[in-house]
Amino acid sequence: MNNPSFSPVIGINVENKPACNGVPEFNYISYDYIDAIVNAGGIPVLLPPVDKLELIPELLNKVDGVLFIGGPDLNPNNDHYKIHTSVRMMSERRENFDRALMKEVASRRIPVMGIGVGMQLLNVSQGGSLFYHIPEDLPRALLHRDSNSDYTLRHRLIVEKGSLLASVYGDNDVRVNSRHHMAIDDVASGFVVTARCPGLADMKASTDDETRGGDPVIEAIESCMEDWFAFGVQFHPEAKQSATALDLKIFEKFVEGVVLSKETGRNMLVVKPHAKESSKKKPRKSKTADSTSVVFGNLKS
Repeated sequence: MNNPSFSPVIGINVENKPACNGVPEFNYISYDYIDAIVNAGGIPVLLPPVDKLELIPELLNKVDGVLFIGGPDLNPNNDHYKIHTSVRMMSERRENFDRALMKEVASRRIPVMGIGVGMQLLNVSQGGSLFYHIPEDLPRALLHRDSNSDYTLRHRLIVEKGSLLASVYGDNDVRVNSRHHMAIDDVASGFVVTARCPGLADMKASTDDETRGGDPVIEAIESCMEDWFAFGVQFHPEAKQSATALDLKIFEKFVEGVVLSKETGRNMLVVKPHAKESSKKKPRKSKTADSTSVVFGNLKS
């Protein structure tokens, strides 16, 4: 990549494993995330899930941008939904820290990239919502998780013109890895959808009509706010065993955006056209909502 004007410090959250069967509690992270940031021109700094959340502002004083990694599921109870039987939650320590960290990142408009559950957290932290189990909530969606393998499953990606991902993939036939069962439902205010996986009914459709039928699943969102460079992807561009050279260029775009934000305070994404999202609502059929409220969802098209 072209060397940035300076090497930004990128904070990266980590996975947490609670103590179990005599094994003490510990934190860990795949080196794929670290190497991706280093190769993109950034300086990685790990952000451990401390219990003293009042330390988060001081931690963020040390970084120029933050990468939220993938991992287990968010606890639906924290967003006022019941827990689906398929949910495999991250540790309470990590989730408490990650939610507080994202809140402070958003408040300060620190550049951020979310991967997998990191993108889901970015969305719900800003008022969006999730589907908690794709096979039930979006029955006409393609398979998004193979129980027999973490990274061999791949699917097509439909990318919006003018988006960050379009600047990475160009006009190539994009196929990305997939290993998730939750997905974005309502998109948070200030964000737009910039990539989707086509639904089952779309596979035989023309290019122009691909996202109109079936159940397309949101695969990327980007901020359209002038003062906040923020985006997320549902797939895993860092995964060396399945990511392509093009996938890894997403991290170069992240570092580029962090540098521009640091130097100008601008979000480089707002100068690019984004497709407008539909405001049409439809009732959610199978999402497990709290009985005290009526929950409606929309699948943007």
